[in-house]
Amino acid sequence: MPHRAAATRSFRRRDLVALAPVAVLTAALARPGVADDDVRERARRLAAAPYRPPASPLPPTLAALGYDAYRDLRYRPDQAIWGRERLPFQLQMFHRGGLFRDPVELFEVDGRAVQPIPYRAEQFSYGLQKPGPLPSDLGFAGFRIHAPLDVRGRYDEVAAFLGASYFRAVARGVGYGLSARGLALGAGEPGEEFPAFRAFWIERPARGARAIVVHALLDSPSVAGAYRFEIASGAATVMEIEVSLFPRRPLASAGLAPLTSMYLFGPEQPRRYDDFRPQVHDSDGLLTDDKRSPPVWRPLVHTPATRIRDLDPGPPRAFGLLQRQRDFAAYQDLEALYHQRPGAWVEPLEGFPPGAVRLVELGARSEAEDNVVAMWRPAQPLAAGREHRFRYRLTWAAHPEAPSRLARALAWRSGHGHTPRERRFIVEFGPAGGDDLSAQVSASAGTARLETVQPNAQTGGARVSFAFDPGTAVASDLRVGLVRGGAPVSEAWLYRWIA
Repeated sequence: MPHRAAATRSFRRRDLVALAPVAVLTAALARPGVADDDVRERARRLAAAPYRPPASPLPPTLAALGYDAYRDLRYRPDQAIWGRERLPFQLQMFHRGGLFRDPVELFEVDGRAVQPIPYRAEQFSYGLQKPGPLPSDLGFAGFRIHAPLDVRGRYDEVAAFLGASYFRAVARGVGYGLSARGLALGAGEPGEEFPAFRAFWIERPARGARAIVVHALLDSPSVAGAYRFEIASGAATVMEIEVSLFPRRPLASAGLAPLTSMYLFGPEQPRRYDDFRPQVHDSDGLLTDDKRSPPVWRPLVHTPATRIRDLDPGPPRAFGLLQRQRDFAAYQDLEALYHQRPGAWVEPLEGFPPGAVRLVELGARSEAEDNVVAMWRPAQPLAAGREHRFRYRLTWAAHPEAPSRLARALAWRSGHGHTPRERRFIVEFGPAGGDDLSAQVSASAGTARLETVQPNAQTGGARVSFAFDPGTAVASDLRVGLVRGGAPVSEAWLYRWIA
C-alpha cells in the first residue's frame, strides 16, 4: 500500500461553503478548487444543523423490485468511467431500486476540477424488468470499483459501496462475503441507527497508480462525518481509512470500524436447520491481537438470543472476522462458495480511544440475514459539538491477519465426556514447529482438565482434548493454548460455553 504522502493529493484550496440542504451543498462543491478539508468542513457544518433526511421519491416500478428482480438492473461495462482510457481503475454504478432507495451523489475529481457523474438510463441494461420512463435526475444507489485482479488485462470488481454506510471488497482468490460499515450506532440494540454515505468524490487515478482515493460524506440523525479511503487491490485489498466524526448528540453506542457478517450453522452445534450443507457462514471466528500476548481466536456460534460482549477492554487492538475453513467439502455449496469468502482485518493506526472489541451475535432465520457484528467500542461516549478523528487500515484477503509463527486455531468439536456432567472438547491447531508440545487449559467457571495433546497427521498440527465440568456454572469462558517449555506456541482458543 503506498504511503499516504505518495497518494494523489488533488484537493488543496480551503474556501468553504455555507450550510445548505444536502443537494445544494454537493452542487456547490462541484467546482474547480475543492479542498481536501472541504469535506470535513462540510460534515462539521452539517452536524451543526438539524438532520434532514434525503427526499428523492423512487418510481413505484423500482421501489417494488425484489432481490432477484433488482439484480436485473446491471450497469453496462462499456459505460464504465475511465473504461476507454484503460486507467488502473474503473467505476461502475448501482441503480436505485428495491432495498436501495436513497440516492448518493457521485463526483469525479480530476486534478483541480470536480464534475458530477450524471445518471443516464442508457447506462444500464434492465433484463426482464420494464421500469418505464425514468427521470433524468434519478441518481445512483452506489458504485463499485474495478481493476485487474485475477487475470492480466481483465477488470474485475474489487470493492463496492452500496446501502447506508456499507462497503465490501474482494481480493485475489476470494469473492465477496462479509461487509464493513462506516459507523455503527447501537448495533444489536433496540432502535439501532444506520448512518449513510450521502456523497462520494472519487479521484481520477494516474496511469500506473496502485491505489484509488475516495472521499465520502456520512450523515444520520446523530452524527455527520467525513471519510477518506485509499484503496489498493491485489493479493490483498488494503484500505487506509481516515475518519472525522461530528456528533450532533453524545454517541454512547458508537462502534468504530465495524464489520458485519453471517454465521448460520456449523458442525460444532446441534443441527437446527434441515439443510444438505454441513455448514453455512461467511466467517467462522473473531481474532483479536494486542501485539503483547498471543492473539485470541473466538469461534462464532449461532445464538437464538441476542448476545453482546465487550472483549478484553483496554488500549486499541487489531481485530477481524475470518473464514478459516477453506475446504469445499466442508460446505458443499456450488453457488455461494463459502470456502472462498474473504476475511477482514482492522488495524487501528491513530486516534482510537480506549475501549473494547464488541462482538454482537444475533439469531438468524436464514443465510440472507447478517447476524454478527465486530467493532471497536469506545469506553466513553463520543462527545457532541467536537471533531473525533481516527485512522485505521482494513485488509481483505483469505488470510488478512498479520503473519505469525504461532500455530492457528483451526477447528473444534464437543461431545459427552467420561461422566454425565462432563463435556469433552477437541481443539485442532495448525503446525506448531516441532514436538514436545503441551497445552494449557482453563475455565472461568467450573473445571477444565487437560486430557491429551496428539499430533494430527491430517493437518500437520496438534489436537488438544480436554474435559469440562461446569459444576453449578451456567456460563464459562474456556481457554486453550499450545505451549512448549511453558512458552506459548499458538494462538489462544477461547470459547464462551453457555448451559
